Amino acid sequence: MTQAKAIIADDEQQLRIHLKSQLSDIWPELMICGEAENGKEALELIEEYGPDVAFLDIKMPGLSGMEVARRIAKTCRVVFITAYDKYAVEAFDHEAIDYLLKPVTRERLNKAVKRLQKEIAASSKPPSDLSEIVERALAGLYKKGTSGYLRWIRAQHGDGVRLIPVDDVYYFQASDKYTLVLTKQEELLIKKAIKELDDELDPGQFWRIHRGTIVNAHCIAKVSHSLTGRGVVRLKDRPELLTVSRRYIHVFKQM
Repeated sequence: MTQAKAIIADDEQQLRIHLKSQLSDIWPELMICGEAENGKEALELIEEYGPDVAFLDIKMPGLSGMEVARRIAKTCRVVFITAYDKYAVEAFDHEAIDYLLKPVTRERLNKAVKRLQKEIAASSKPPSDLSEIVERALAGLYKKGTSGYLRWIRAQHGDGVRLIPVDDVYYFQASDKYTLVLTKQEELLIKKAIKELDDELDPGQFWRIHRGTIVNAHCIAKVSHSLTGRGVVRLKDRPELLTVSRRYIHVFKQM
């Protein structure tokens, strides 16, 4: 039987090292023919080596793991590596896609390996409808969590899609027909109105401070008052100051 081949794609070097080490113990016959730190490199490795399995981090620079999976449908099996929480990964449980939840445990990896070995030994082909499966699983990730509040933000990024956990968002800012999503280091646009976000986000964490601004309370460093009676919000890791209008100043009365 031909030796099975795999590639590992994750922008975290330590995770790649950890996963490769665990695979060498659990599946010593598996040949890791390449490692990638972004989606573009992953596609190049897959084209060059034609692996049986691609371990893909969902959240990578440039092309996401989801986008890579769409493009390699029918060519190899996919195992997603994800930091998404237990509610989000339920989207994968109902599909023909395997996943590893960070931090990757030996028990979970062993389960995935046994499934892969069985499929490869049976010479079964990768699912022909992988692209559709990815779309369904992806749609599941956008649904609200069990708390009923929005947990993930979907944003177009180049020719791919970015999934942003709401906990990573510092604030949302209305911008014409779009909404600006600002994290610690990034600014992305989404086609969702501030009012719609205000209805879907957890009000205990995300506070409306202006007609066009919603701030993540966990990211507030300090709140002060201006001479005009408005509030001023200073964020923990961003330089800009946010204005609190008189209409929403009551939010900070208890502080």
